Amino acid sequence: MSATNLNIRTDKDVKEQAEQIFAELGLNMTTAINLFLRAAIRKHGIPFDLLLDVPNETTVAAIKEGKRLLNAPSSPKYSSMEDLKAALES
Repeated sequence: MSATNLNIRTDKDVKEQAEQIFAELGLNMTTAINLFLRAAIRKHGIPFDLLLDVPNETTVAAIKEGKRLLNAPSSPKYSSMEDLKAALES
């Protein structure tokens, strides 16, 4: 097997965070990228699901309930975390 170079550009913070995770796994960047590429070949595509950040039914229901409570005149309102904590403790 002959080796070749692969040059990529990425955000510095992304690279550093990824390197830290890979190091904890005992990998370097080259090995991690090779794992990704081999998984892509094996799967004949991206080796993980690419999904839009769409909330599930439970989350949608919670958002609706939160909006309803926010607009309900009978719902208690708090101006600070301290007021909320005091109400929860009573």
